[in-house]
Amino acid sequence: MQKLIAIVNVIAWAGFWAFGYLAISARAGNAGQMVTAAILAALGGAVGLLAYLRLVRDAERSGYARPANRARMRDEDIPKEVV
Repeated sequence: MQKLIAIVNVIAWAGFWAFGYLAISARAGNAGQMVTAAILAALGGAVGLLAYLRLVRDAERSGYARPANRARMRDEDIPKEVV
């Protein structure tokens, strides 16, 4: 499953960069092409980001990568009711 997610990640980021370039390089008079390319670039970026985060989470869970440093609050550090 991780290989499939990795392939989706690569394809999504490739779509993000390709359609992002098309959106930026489109002529001002061709607004339809610009908007369509921008929407496809945004979708590619969103899918790529979600796939990347899924891969990172799976890598941390499997032990392949170290978990991120996370601070934990002690009970005495938690603020009491604020008046």
